[in-house]
Amino acid sequence: MYLVLRPTRYDYIRNTIYFLKNMIQPQTIVKVADNSGAKIGKVFKILGGTRRRYARIGDIVVMAVQVAEPRKLVKRKDVVHALVVRQRNPFRRKDGSYIRFDENAVIVLEKGKKEPKAGRIFGPLPREIGELGFQSIVSMAPEVV
Repeated sequence: MYLVLRPTRYDYIRNTIYFLKNMIQPQTIVKVADNSGAKIGKVFKILGGTRRRYARIGDIVVMAVQVAEPRKLVKRKDVVHALVVRQRNPFRRKDGSYIRFDENAVIVLEKGKKEPKAGRIFGPLPREIGELGFQSIVSMAPEVV
């Protein structure tokens, strides 16, 4: 489920603290939105700088798989690279609108590549993923918002 928010001038005052919540950072538990075998993972590094604290939609993180399905490609305790595709914190688009999802979700990637390990993607993806060069992921998505 997703929600597109149009801010009013009062939202900036009332929801200042709200906009700072739900950031993806080290120790965050995320849902895996593909059929690679991983179900739940824990982020422990955000790639892109030595002092990077928070990950947003389109960022690549390093995570450990906490829960996995048996007899699949990714196993429990595996360390994988993943792309953030949904976040609970409202994400500001270039047109000024905000988009917010119900959960923090990632897609497991091949290390060093922009290709997914899985063959299917579950749930909606924002169109910003395609603009960042992940066209193969967007083409597999059931819905792009």
